[in-house]
Amino acid sequence: MLAAAKPDMDEIERYLDGLSNSARTEQALSLDRDEQAKLFELARGRALDLAYFVPEGTPPMREVVHEGRNSLPAFTRFAKVFVRPDGDEAGSTQLWGYNRNPKLIETVVGPGYFVTLPYKVPGEVVIDYRKLPPRKPAHWPPILSNKARLSIVVYNGMEDVMRRVSKHVSIGRATKGGKELDNWFVLCRQE
Repeated sequence: MLAAAKPDMDEIERYLDGLSNSARTEQALSLDRDEQAKLFELARGRALDLAYFVPEGTPPMREVVHEGRNSLPAFTRFAKVFVRPDGDEAGSTQLWGYNRNPKLIETVVGPGYFVTLPYKVPGEVVIDYRKLPPRKPAHWPPILSNKARLSIVVYNGMEDVMRRVSKHVSIGRATKGGKELDNWFVLCRQE
């Protein structure tokens, strides 16, 4: 569908929404760098909010996993894991999360903790690595500054701008210091 002269985002959305979770995840995570870049541009203006990442009714601190694939040349598979805050932050307009990677990457680079917020562009969401959640679910790795280990070159100062593709699929582009990077990634929320 992305190869069409004028891809139809509504058609892409209907197609993805009609698939099983496993088929949708497989389709979304099969997208290469050029397809991810094209999809990011096509998804401009499609409304997205925090409830997309952690649906309404999900209890605080219960994780919601979004399987992902990025456009980097290596270590392309990962998951972004989100929770709704508890305690004093319950009901706030933010989510907390981290990047779930193989143990070696989490150890060498770090878990890449972030806070997710509404973005300055209405209808978009930003995953902000410049902010760290104050706490986490007990089974998540320890919260580590994104200025520690190799996180300083991977996550430090990073923001991911997110756009909606379908009910479960979103597309993001990395930015650093206000500049768009040539790095994209696709996420598929797991049911």
